[in-house]
Amino acid sequence: MRIIAGRWRGRRLKPPRARDVRPTSDRVREAWMAALGADVEGAVVVDLFAGSGALGLEALSRGASHVTFVDVSRSALRVLRANIELVGAGTVTRVVRADALRYTKRMQREEVDLALADPPYGRGLAGRLLDLYGERPFAGVLWVEHRSRQKLPGCPGLRLRQRVYGDTTLTIAEADA
Repeated sequence: MRIIAGRWRGRRLKPPRARDVRPTSDRVREAWMAALGADVEGAVVVDLFAGSGALGLEALSRGASHVTFVDVSRSALRVLRANIELVGAGTVTRVVRADALRYTKRMQREEVDLALADPPYGRGLAGRLLDLYGERPFAGVLWVEHRSRQKLPGCPGLRLRQRVYGDTTLTIAEADA
């Protein structure tokens, strides 16, 4: 696992040790960040279900101004903190030990430009996160990774777009103005 581009390009990150943690592949993360393009520059980002922090650190490497990492797993947070230290990003990050779905209920849309989420597969968390976003948008834009075959809720009031990479899909949600 490594940072794909930006100021920390090529930096190797510590992988999570837990068996139930499935990091976003380098290929999907590269495509994800390329799709974000200039939108990440200067953005305030939240990395939900952060795991090792690879998504948020990639965003910082490409110009995000600040990332809040949210994960409930103590072991994942140990690896995440080590990765933040590895790249020297302590001053532009915040680490929160919390359930990501509950955490979104405290977030204010004005505080976060971009929410990135890679929830564990097979638990329906991507759909629940989109439901929460539809009820109360907690960021300017929400990007959620999930299995391509996963059924998602209807999400009235949201504009949804998708990018498919084999078995992985990125769903992009924006609230109607």
